[in-house]
Amino acid sequence: MATDMKKRIYPESTMELPMEHRFDPYTLNGGTVVGIAGDNFAVLAGDTRLSEGFMIHSRDTSKIYKLTEKTFLGTSGFQGDILTLTRLLNARLTMYEFEHRKKMSATAIAQMLSTVLYYRRFFPYYTFNILAGIDNDGKGCIYSYDAVGNYEKHTYHASGTASSMLQPLLDSQVGYLNQEGVRRVPLTIDKATTLIKDVFISATERDMYTGDNLHIVSITADGVQEDHFPLRRD
Repeated sequence: MATDMKKRIYPESTMELPMEHRFDPYTLNGGTVVGIAGDNFAVLAGDTRLSEGFMIHSRDTSKIYKLTEKTFLGTSGFQGDILTLTRLLNARLTMYEFEHRKKMSATAIAQMLSTVLYYRRFFPYYTFNILAGIDNDGKGCIYSYDAVGNYEKHTYHASGTASSMLQPLLDSQVGYLNQEGVRRVPLTIDKATTLIKDVFISATERDMYTGDNLHIVSITADGVQEDHFPLRRD
């Protein structure tokens, strides 16, 4: 009765509870990236599924981006930030080449990427990055990054939505961690490629954001070889 009377006296007022409006500049588009480095090679691989929640937007969106002839970036996370980041990196690489008349080395690109990410530390790029390439000594190198530019050189690393499942497997098969009496076999590029295929097959069984196809880039001093491998599509 009192509520009806108040509405007649103050028709412009509402008795509903206040509604909260929220803006989220980020969204997770899923996906996984894995990198393995050897004495004279680096292998970088990522799935091609682009999803959001329970929706699949694309089944053919690669997460591997070419920066130079011997340096590639594997990244997953928010597709908008991925495109912005890769375009900025390509612009800086082009400016460097025009100014110095040579390509930027993998080590220098690793430092540049760290600087770019740190510059956006108060509104970071929502990306999970792995940089792979051949360094000045002809050896393979893998670098991983956090959101604000801290980076570390690895022999192997996994990032993305299935990284928590793949990293322990890589620790066992590549790093030989927590094992006694195991003979350490030198890692070859063929073994690394086969292992990456196996870990992604396992990832697609557990992670709905990873699947469809696997894009593999094998980097050596002699050149780059790209390969595609089918994964689960459901």
